[in-house]
Amino acid sequence: MIHKIRLEPLLFLAIFFIAPLIAQQPLATVPFVGCAADRVVGPFAAPTGPPKQLAIPANIAAQLAYYKPQYGRGVLGPRGWSCIQTGLSGGSLILTPSPMYKNYFSSDPPGPPLSGPAIMYGGSDGAPTVARVFPHYRRFVEKLITQGIAPASYFHFSPFPADKLTYKSDRLVEFVTPSDAVGLGTYGQTWLAQGNGDITGFAMIIAGNNLNPIQLSIRLPPTLATLGPVIIEQAEHEAAQPH
Repeated sequence: MIHKIRLEPLLFLAIFFIAPLIAQQPLATVPFVGCAADRVVGPFAAPTGPPKQLAIPANIAAQLAYYKPQYGRGVLGPRGWSCIQTGLSGGSLILTPSPMYKNYFSSDPPGPPLSGPAIMYGGSDGAPTVARVFPHYRRFVEKLITQGIAPASYFHFSPFPADKLTYKSDRLVEFVTPSDAVGLGTYGQTWLAQGNGDITGFAMIIAGNNLNPIQLSIRLPPTLATLGPVIIEQAEHEAAQPH
Protein backbone atom coordinates (compact mmCIF):
# COMPACT_ATOMS: atom_id res chain seq x y z
CA MET A 1 0.00 0.00 0.00
CA ILE A 2 1.29 3.41 -0.93
CA HIS A 3 0.88 5.87 1.89
CA LYS A 4 -0.11 9.39 0.98
CA ILE A 5 2.02 12.05 2.58
CA ARG A 6 0.22 15.13 3.81
CA LEU A 7 2.16 18.11 2.60
CA GLU A 8 0.28 20.78 4.53
CA PRO A 9 1.99 20.22 7.91
CA LEU A 10 5.41 19.98 6.25
CA LEU A 11 4.79 23.15 4.30
CA PHE A 12 3.69 24.93 7.46
CA LEU A 13 6.84 23.85 9.30
CA ALA A 14 9.03 24.99 6.42
CA ILE A 15 7.40 28.41 6.40
CA PHE A 16 7.52 28.65 10.20
CA PHE A 17 11.21 27.90 10.51
CA ILE A 18 12.71 29.08 7.22
CA ALA A 19 10.77 32.28 6.49
CA PRO A 20 12.08 34.12 9.56
CA LEU A 21 15.63 33.17 8.60
CA ILE A 22 15.12 34.59 5.13
CA ALA A 23 13.54 37.74 6.53
CA GLN A 24 16.50 38.27 8.83
CA GLN A 25 19.04 38.12 6.03
CA PRO A 26 20.39 41.55 5.05
CA LEU A 27 19.64 42.43 1.46
CA ALA A 28 22.29 45.09 1.03
CA THR A 29 25.22 46.89 2.60
CA VAL A 30 25.71 50.64 2.87
CA PRO A 31 29.03 52.36 3.69
CA PHE A 32 29.72 53.92 7.08
CA VAL A 33 30.59 57.62 7.05
CA GLY A 34 32.00 59.15 10.22
CA CYS A 35 30.89 62.66 11.14
CA ALA A 36 33.08 65.13 13.04
CA ALA A 37 31.61 67.22 15.87
CA ASP A 38 32.19 70.97 15.92
CA ARG A 39 33.50 72.92 18.89
CA VAL A 40 30.05 73.30 20.47
CA VAL A 41 29.79 69.60 21.33
CA GLY A 42 33.43 68.65 20.78
CA PRO A 43 35.47 68.96 18.89
CA PHE A 44 35.56 65.28 18.05
CA ALA A 45 37.13 63.71 15.01
CA ALA A 46 35.04 61.65 12.63
CA PRO A 47 34.85 58.03 13.80
CA THR A 48 35.36 54.97 11.65
CA GLY A 49 33.07 51.99 11.53
CA PRO A 50 32.10 48.92 9.54
CA PRO A 51 29.57 49.03 6.71
CA LYS A 52 25.98 48.70 7.83
CA GLN A 53 23.83 45.82 6.66
CA LEU A 54 20.19 46.64 6.06
CA ALA A 55 17.19 44.73 4.83
CA ILE A 56 16.46 47.13 1.99
CA PRO A 57 16.52 46.67 -1.79
CA ALA A 58 19.97 46.85 -3.35
CA ASN A 59 18.99 49.64 -5.75
CA ILE A 60 17.97 51.82 -2.79
CA ALA A 61 21.05 50.91 -0.75
CA ALA A 62 23.28 51.97 -3.66
CA GLN A 63 22.08 55.54 -3.10
CA LEU A 64 22.54 55.60 0.68
CA ALA A 65 25.26 55.78 3.32
CA TYR A 66 25.08 55.57 7.11
CA TYR A 67 26.28 58.75 8.82
CA LYS A 68 27.29 58.71 12.48
CA PRO A 69 29.20 60.95 14.91
CA GLN A 70 31.51 59.70 17.65
CA TYR A 71 28.77 60.17 20.24
CA GLY A 72 25.11 60.14 19.30
CA ARG A 73 22.74 58.46 16.91
CA GLY A 74 23.46 57.73 13.29
CA VAL A 75 21.12 58.11 10.34
CA LEU A 76 20.89 57.10 6.71
CA GLY A 77 21.35 59.77 4.09
CA PRO A 78 22.08 60.17 0.39
CA ARG A 79 25.49 58.79 -0.52
CA GLY A 80 28.13 61.45 -1.08
CA TRP A 81 26.67 64.04 1.29
CA SER A 82 28.65 65.78 4.04
CA CYS A 83 27.89 65.63 7.74
CA ILE A 84 28.70 67.35 11.01
CA GLN A 85 27.40 67.17 14.55
CA THR A 86 26.64 70.46 16.25
CA GLY A 87 25.25 71.47 19.63
CA LEU A 88 21.84 72.64 18.56
CA SER A 89 19.01 70.86 20.41
CA GLY A 90 21.40 68.93 22.61
CA GLY A 91 23.50 67.61 19.76
CA SER A 92 22.16 67.37 16.22
CA LEU A 93 23.59 65.58 13.23
CA ILE A 94 23.30 67.66 10.06
CA LEU A 95 23.72 66.32 6.53
CA THR A 96 24.06 68.53 3.46
CA PRO A 97 24.85 67.83 -0.21
CA SER A 98 28.03 69.97 0.00
CA PRO A 99 30.33 70.72 2.95
CA MET A 100 29.59 73.85 4.95
CA TYR A 101 32.48 76.22 5.61
CA LYS A 102 34.45 75.68 8.83
CA ASN A 103 32.45 76.53 11.97
CA TYR A 104 29.35 77.25 9.88
CA PHE A 105 27.10 76.14 12.70
CA SER A 106 29.25 77.17 15.68
CA SER A 107 30.57 80.61 14.67
CA ASP A 108 29.16 83.84 16.14
CA PRO A 109 27.00 84.58 14.29
CA PRO A 110 26.49 81.19 12.63
CA GLY A 111 25.69 80.66 8.99
CA PRO A 112 22.09 81.12 7.84
CA PRO A 113 19.51 78.34 8.24
CA LEU A 114 19.41 75.87 5.38
CA SER A 115 16.68 76.52 2.83
CA GLY A 116 17.77 73.76 0.46
CA PRO A 117 18.16 69.98 0.75
CA ALA A 118 19.36 68.88 4.18
CA ILE A 119 18.77 66.35 6.95
CA MET A 120 18.75 67.19 10.66
CA TYR A 121 18.56 64.49 13.32
CA GLY A 122 18.77 64.94 17.05
CA GLY A 123 17.00 66.70 19.89
CA SER A 124 13.76 68.53 19.20
CA ASP A 125 12.41 71.80 20.59
CA GLY A 126 11.65 69.92 23.83
CA ALA A 127 8.48 70.73 25.76
CA PRO A 128 7.05 72.98 23.01
CA THR A 129 7.17 69.97 20.68
CA VAL A 130 5.42 67.84 23.31
CA ALA A 131 2.68 70.48 23.58
CA ARG A 132 2.29 70.68 19.81
CA VAL A 133 2.05 67.04 18.84
CA PHE A 134 1.86 64.78 21.89
CA PRO A 135 -1.53 65.40 23.54
CA HIS A 136 -1.13 62.27 25.69
CA TYR A 137 1.59 64.12 27.63
CA ARG A 138 -0.18 67.46 27.99
CA ARG A 139 -0.15 67.20 31.79
CA PHE A 140 3.66 67.25 31.70
CA VAL A 141 3.61 70.63 29.97
CA GLU A 142 0.86 71.97 32.22
CA LYS A 143 3.01 71.03 35.23
CA LEU A 144 5.88 73.13 33.86
CA ILE A 145 3.51 76.09 33.59
CA THR A 146 2.08 75.57 37.09
CA GLN A 147 5.57 75.37 38.59
CA GLY A 148 6.56 78.61 36.87
CA ILE A 149 9.30 76.92 34.86
CA ALA A 150 7.90 78.35 31.63
CA PRO A 151 5.03 80.76 30.87
CA ALA A 152 1.83 79.49 29.30
CA SER A 153 2.44 81.78 26.31
CA TYR A 154 5.48 79.66 25.46
CA PHE A 155 3.29 76.70 24.49
CA HIS A 156 0.66 75.93 21.86
CA PHE A 157 -1.52 72.88 22.43
CA SER A 158 -2.32 72.24 18.79
CA PRO A 159 -0.32 71.24 15.69
CA PHE A 160 0.90 73.74 13.16
CA PRO A 161 -2.01 74.35 10.74
CA ALA A 162 0.01 73.43 7.65
CA ASP A 163 1.52 70.23 9.05
CA LYS A 164 0.19 66.80 8.13
CA LEU A 165 0.55 64.39 11.05
CA THR A 166 0.38 60.59 11.12
CA TYR A 167 0.39 59.05 14.60
CA LYS A 168 2.07 55.67 14.95
CA SER A 169 1.63 55.64 18.76
CA ASP A 170 1.21 58.13 21.59
CA ARG A 171 5.02 58.50 21.53
CA LEU A 172 5.66 58.60 17.77
CA VAL A 173 4.29 60.93 15.13
CA GLU A 174 5.40 61.30 11.51
CA PHE A 175 4.96 64.71 9.91
CA VAL A 176 5.08 66.59 6.64
CA THR A 177 5.77 70.31 6.70
CA PRO A 178 4.81 71.55 3.24
CA SER A 179 7.09 73.62 1.05
CA ASP A 180 7.63 77.18 2.32
CA ALA A 181 5.44 76.58 5.39
CA VAL A 182 5.98 77.08 9.09
CA GLY A 183 5.76 73.74 10.83
CA LEU A 184 7.51 71.12 12.89
CA GLY A 185 10.25 70.89 10.28
CA THR A 186 11.10 74.61 10.27
CA TYR A 187 10.17 75.94 13.71
CA GLY A 188 12.20 76.37 16.87
CA GLN A 189 15.74 75.06 17.27
CA THR A 190 16.25 73.76 13.77
CA TRP A 191 18.68 74.52 10.97
CA LEU A 192 16.07 73.86 8.29
CA ALA A 193 14.47 77.09 7.10
CA GLN A 194 11.37 77.49 5.00
CA GLY A 195 12.23 76.70 1.42
CA ASN A 196 11.29 74.86 -1.71
CA GLY A 197 10.36 71.25 -1.00
CA ASP A 198 8.40 69.42 1.67
CA ILE A 199 10.11 68.47 4.92
CA THR A 200 9.24 65.00 6.15
CA GLY A 201 10.26 63.21 9.31
CA PHE A 202 9.15 62.17 12.77
CA ALA A 203 9.22 63.16 16.41
CA MET A 204 9.52 60.45 19.06
CA ILE A 205 9.47 60.42 22.84
CA ILE A 206 12.01 57.90 24.07
CA ALA A 207 11.73 56.25 27.46
CA GLY A 208 14.13 57.79 29.96
CA ASN A 209 14.68 60.89 27.83
CA ASN A 210 12.77 63.25 30.17
CA LEU A 211 10.06 63.81 27.58
CA ASN A 212 12.51 65.59 25.30
CA PRO A 213 11.61 64.10 21.92
CA ILE A 214 14.14 63.34 19.25
CA GLN A 215 13.29 64.60 15.79
CA LEU A 216 14.31 63.73 12.25
CA SER A 217 13.69 66.34 9.57
CA ILE A 218 14.43 65.62 5.90
CA ARG A 219 14.25 67.81 2.82
CA LEU A 220 15.50 65.97 -0.25
CA PRO A 221 15.78 67.04 -3.88
CA PRO A 222 13.02 65.58 -6.09
CA THR A 223 15.43 63.09 -7.66
CA LEU A 224 16.05 61.50 -4.23
CA ALA A 225 12.53 61.73 -2.82
CA THR A 226 12.09 57.94 -2.80
CA LEU A 227 14.84 57.65 -0.20
CA GLY A 228 12.84 59.55 2.42
CA PRO A 229 10.58 56.72 3.62
CA VAL A 230 13.54 54.34 3.92
CA ILE A 231 15.55 56.88 5.94
CA ILE A 232 12.60 57.52 8.25
CA GLU A 233 11.74 53.85 8.77
CA GLN A 234 15.33 52.91 9.62
CA ALA A 235 15.72 55.83 12.04
CA GLU A 236 12.46 54.96 13.79
CA HIS A 237 13.57 51.36 14.13
CA GLU A 238 16.92 52.30 15.63
CA ALA A 239 15.45 54.95 17.92
CA ALA A 240 13.14 52.36 19.44
CA GLN A 241 16.12 50.24 20.45
CA PRO A 242 18.09 50.77 23.70
CA HIS A 243 20.71 53.47 23.15
